[in-house]
Amino acid sequence: MARPLPPGGFRATLYPSIRMIIPFYILLALILLIGAFIAVKTLQLKGGRARVNQEIASARIHELTPLGCVEKLSILPLIDFYAANPDLKTEPGVSYLVSADDTKILLDVGFNAKKTDPSPLMHNMAALGVSPADLDMIFISHAHLDHLGGMADQKQKTFSFSRSAVDVPEIPAYTPVALTPSERNPKPIPHVINEPTVLKKGIASIGPIPRFLFLMGYTLEHALAVNVAGKGIVLIIGCGHQTIERIIERAQALFEEPIHAIIGGLHYPVHGGRIKLGPINIQRIVGSDKPPWHGIREADVKSAINAIKRVSPAVVSLSPHDSSDWTIDQFRQAFGERYVDLKVGKEIRI
Repeated sequence: MARPLPPGGFRATLYPSIRMIIPFYILLALILLIGAFIAVKTLQLKGGRARVNQEIASARIHELTPLGCVEKLSILPLIDFYAANPDLKTEPGVSYLVSADDTKILLDVGFNAKKTDPSPLMHNMAALGVSPADLDMIFISHAHLDHLGGMADQKQKTFSFSRSAVDVPEIPAYTPVALTPSERNPKPIPHVINEPTVLKKGIASIGPIPRFLFLMGYTLEHALAVNVAGKGIVLIIGCGHQTIERIIERAQALFEEPIHAIIGGLHYPVHGGRIKLGPINIQRIVGSDKPPWHGIREADVKSAINAIKRVSPAVVSLSPHDSSDWTIDQFRQAFGERYVDLKVGKEIRI
C-alpha cells in the first residue's frame, strides 16, 4: 500500500532537497570563481615579472651630475602608523615633511581611510605647526591609496589633502605616473618623472622602478634622494615596492656619494600587517610579486637587512605603516644605535 503524500503533496517533499542542494552549488561556484581569479592573476604575474625584468635590464642609468648638496636635512613624519604624541592621529599611510635647507617637500599625502574632514594629515599639520602654504614641492612616491589620500583618489588618479578644500599653492608635484591634483586642492602643477631627475640642488628622484605585484599589477615607484654635505645620500622611500635591493642598486649607479641614511617604507608585513580582511593579512599579499601562498616571508626581511648592511648607512628608520612590529624588531636588532623609530611628530635630523 502506497504511503500517503504529506500536506502539500509532491512539492513539499521536493523543496527540502532543493534547499539543501542550492547552497552546495553556490559554494562550488564561489570556489571555482576564486580558483579562476587566482589562475588568471598567476598567469598575469608571470608575464608581468618578465616585463619588469626586461625593463630593468634594458634601462640606461647614468650618474646624476651635477647634483650639488644641501647643508641640513630633516624628515618630520606627518602620517604613519605610530605617533610620538597621543594627540596626533595615526593610520596605515604615509606623509612626510622633508626640509632640505629652505626647501620644504611633502612626500605623499596619507590615506584618510575613514574619510574624515579634516583628514589626519591636516589635523597633524595644524598640530605640528605646518601649513600647506609652507610647501615648495610635492613628491608622490607611487599611486596607491595609502599615499594619495584614499581609494577614490586611487581610482580617479588624483591626490587629496582632505575631503574639503585645502589651499595648496601652485607648486610642482612630482609623480611616477600621470596624476592630477584633486578638485579640492587644484593648484599644484603635476610633473611626471620618467627617469632619474635632479629636482633642485642636492635633491633628486632616483626615477621610477617597476614591479609587478600579484593583486595591484604593474606598479611604478620612485624614491627621493637628498645629498647632505659631508654625509652623503639620504634615501626617503614611500613603500619600497621596488625592493630595497633595487633601490640601493639604482642609488649606487646614480651617485658617487655613499648612502648615509635609509628612511621610510619597505613593505615587510611579516607575522602581522596593518590592513586586514578578517584573519587575512592583506598587506602580505598586496605587496608581493609572488602568488599569495608564498607572499612576503622572513627570508625577504633578512635579505633586505643584509642589503642595507652592505652599504653601512649611519641611519636606518623603517616605516611601520607597511612593516610589522616583528620586522621592526629585526631591524632594531640588526642596526642597533643606528636604528631610529619612525613616528608621527618625531623629527629625524640628519
